[in-house]
Amino acid sequence: MEEEFKQQIGMPLIGDDAPKFKAKTTMGDINFPEDYKGKWVILFSHPADFTPVCTTEFMTFASMQNEFRDLNCELIGLSIDSIYAHIAWLRTIKEKIEYKGMKNIEIMFPVIEDLKMDVSKKFGMVQPNASTTQAVRAVFLIDPKAKVRAILYYPLSNGRNMNEIKRLLLAMQKSDKEQIATPANWHPGDDVIIPPPGSCGLAKERMEKEEKGKYCLDWFMCFRKEK
Repeated sequence: MEEEFKQQIGMPLIGDDAPKFKAKTTMGDINFPEDYKGKWVILFSHPADFTPVCTTEFMTFASMQNEFRDLNCELIGLSIDSIYAHIAWLRTIKEKIEYKGMKNIEIMFPVIEDLKMDVSKKFGMVQPNASTTQAVRAVFLIDPKAKVRAILYYPLSNGRNMNEIKRLLLAMQKSDKEQIATPANWHPGDDVIIPPPGSCGLAKERMEKEEKGKYCLDWFMCFRKEK
């Protein structure tokens, strides 16, 4: 039975088309990716409603929703619970929970009902060695062309860092726009990496050619100043 369950679960990889799905949510029915054309999407799963870690995550995401929207990015949550459980939980968050100065938090992004695990299995969110009845903490960053660009997985017991998710989104958007890479611990305003040359001749030219704001640590490692 466990082997059969595992065989039903797939998982898109970075660069793949994000799996298509239609789902009932707390904000009405959605048809993905058609309803999100031209937008970045953060699709994230949580193990269950009315759990403390998930509550802190949802409050944090909700408090940052406008920040993500300013970056042309929409949030979509998911768990293997019913719409009625979702609504009851979200109302409890708004009416009763205060956490780190956040209170009266209204969750305005859709939360998918996935009782049959249809969406969870398409995205590999159910991992039998962790649980066959709950989705792990998966995060998929999907670009405006509906391509999977980044995947983050956390265990059931540990909450995610939403600032890191936002940082990664900003980094990918900058890389797409400017054809650069970002170094470890990059934040907006930090220097960026110029992609390495593809031949010896280009490597020599790169070291010798002066460009405003460019500095090299070696032929393969050149940066561009951002300030």
